[in-house]
Amino acid sequence: MSEASEPYLFDVGVIALAHTDAPVRDAALSYVREAIAGEIDAIVPYPALFGAHTILTTYYGRSNADASRLLHNFMDAKRIHWYDGMSEDVVADGFSRASDANVGGWDGYYAQVAIEEGANTVLTIDDDFERFDAFNTEVILSPEEFDQLNRFLEA
Repeated sequence: MSEASEPYLFDVGVIALAHTDAPVRDAALSYVREAIAGEIDAIVPYPALFGAHTILTTYYGRSNADASRLLHNFMDAKRIHWYDGMSEDVVADGFSRASDANVGGWDGYYAQVAIEEGANTVLTIDDDFERFDAFNTEVILSPEEFDQLNRFLEA
């Protein structure tokens, strides 16, 4: 792990990657295991699970049943802070953040959740969250690992 600090908000890509057989999954899996064990303070928005399901079935080739089972099991982790807020204000503020930072709507939502929940760091596989100053961003894959993941997905 890096100099980033807890609590960590888990981006959808980290959750999905941890539930694959990709050669670089250990970077994500180590964080997920620590979150499940309560060794790190983790925040996971429930909507991220739907996003992870879509990623697992669309890009990683998991069946709907397999992705559902994996993510349902992940939901059983009692030491994770599960964020269930999707109020009109959170959504509106998320869109404002997305617009201001020129990122996708989901990233704006996750940024808003990170801010509201007091996350010090967002764990992610890409650098879009580096556009926000309210928290640290930890990209869990090196550029070489990201290239390796892309090659895996293209195969």
